[in-house]
Amino acid sequence: MNVLLLGSGGREHAIAWKIAQSPLLSKLFVAPGNPGTAAFATNLNCSLADFAAIGTLTLTHQIDLIIVGPEVPLVEGLADYFYSEENLKHVRFLGPDKHAAQLEGSKDFAKQFMHRHGVPTARYATFTSETIEEGLTYLETLEAPYVLKADGLAAGKGVLILDTLGEAQESLKTLLGGQFGASSARVVIEEFLTGIELSVFALTDGKDYVLLPEAKDYKRIGEGDTGLNTGGMGAVSPVPFADDAFMTKVIDRIVKPTMTGIHAEGMRYTGFVFFGLINVKGEPFVIEYNCRMGDPETEVVMPRVASDILPLLNAAASGKLAGMHLEKDARAACTVMLVAGGYPEDYRKGDVITGINEVNGSMVFHAGTALVEGNIVTNGGRVMAITSYGNDIHDALRVSYENAQKIEWKDKYYRRDLGKDL
Repeated sequence: MNVLLLGSGGREHAIAWKIAQSPLLSKLFVAPGNPGTAAFATNLNCSLADFAAIGTLTLTHQIDLIIVGPEVPLVEGLADYFYSEENLKHVRFLGPDKHAAQLEGSKDFAKQFMHRHGVPTARYATFTSETIEEGLTYLETLEAPYVLKADGLAAGKGVLILDTLGEAQESLKTLLGGQFGASSARVVIEEFLTGIELSVFALTDGKDYVLLPEAKDYKRIGEGDTGLNTGGMGAVSPVPFADDAFMTKVIDRIVKPTMTGIHAEGMRYTGFVFFGLINVKGEPFVIEYNCRMGDPETEVVMPRVASDILPLLNAAASGKLAGMHLEKDARAACTVMLVAGGYPEDYRKGDVITGINEVNGSMVFHAGTALVEGNIVTNGGRVMAITSYGNDIHDALRVSYENAQKIEWKDKYYRRDLGKDL
């Protein structure tokens, strides 16, 4: 089977690494990929915004299965393009269509879906520039802190948590005034939930599903969960508090109603459903849906998938997931994200990275790197994910931290407190 994986980050490197182990695989292509994926796949230079170019690559390389890593092409309708083109509709496509991808692409859409299907989530209301006065009044009915979310995709920057009513009201005006363009033309205000977060992942064909290992990621740049939000500074799996009793609640109250809703509403949904959850005194609530795998969670989830992943991905894209099972590796896996100095604000690119070959006992997933004149250099804010196995998460983290010290570039930074809250 010839497979084309779309994306260029650590998530895609981890998925490609897992697919490359499958006996079912003939050739693996990654577009655009990164220097890490080039070790076992053929990278193809292509913009993910150019649907026609992706279609041409698919035909040129006789692709049987397409897997979409990031959310933007899905929200913009890449699946719809493939389904509508006569010469592409035979290709198996893993990723929801434009309508179904609104579960991530629109916070209001997702909230309404949860409400229709009885999925537990925070109390909320949605406002536009026409109803801003009602929004300012609604904020007065809530207690601090205040949660404001741009309705559309905003590159991870569209969720604001404010400590005072005044800040929240001013932020609402700024958001609805066009802070994120069309993405903040609507703003969801929701009740703040106190608890500890985790990520749960399902692979679905639109009706049936299998659950992947759960994970917990760390979003803040600073130790002790301080400072600005990032794309993720590391992740651990399994999550100690997600025991059988808790996960039974997650499956019965959240996963099954979501899958039933997707099927009942006729959504064309193949691929991953990411459940961003929070544990509130032992009770799970949904913070958000994503229509793809998380990053850096994928860098710990894929190593904990013991099954051959490719038959499962192919079955999901083919509508034939019923009766299939996914085996999990009993070991823990933990990843430490190495980032460029200054991230998530201004940072440099092009710094030479050394020490990768000295890593022993860990996997190195490239997130933001490039190959320049024979050197691996930094090419993003989040640069590399160092993932290790262990008997438990602290054992795995110890190995990842040992190897994180071996990789060097100017102003490298990573959090040294991952897992301590568990």
